[in-house]
Amino acid sequence: MTWGPLEFLVLTFPGPAPGKDAANALTPLRRSGGVEVVDTLLVAKGPDGTVRTTELADLPEFHDLTSQHDLIAVQDAEEVAAGLDPGTCALAVLVEHSWAKEAAATIKSVGGRLAASIRIPADHVPEKT
Repeated sequence: MTWGPLEFLVLTFPGPAPGKDAANALTPLRRSGGVEVVDTLLVAKGPDGTVRTTELADLPEFHDLTSQHDLIAVQDAEEVAAGLDPGTCALAVLVEHSWAKEAAATIKSVGGRLAASIRIPADHVPEKT
């Protein structure tokens, strides 16, 4: 299987789990066709600092959100956990930019390659006028 461009997102939330509203916010990603949710993992740090991980597919409110391809590694979860405050959690989400898959194949077929990809957070971009 050939993947299109992948992006690893970490979404943090207060408390031990993000809840249904987070699932509802992410559901349109799967439906849009422009982005495919490839893998997900919930990383939670308890008040005492203990860390637990759970596959989102195992949680009912997130079951339909993802296809588990086991691409998020233990090291990724450890890095996410290191950035969490006690009593918080994070959704680690690996998405494929499927909209770019065909374009990438065409570029590759003519000898081109993606040389750089830089994500610019919305708060660093001036508002539209």
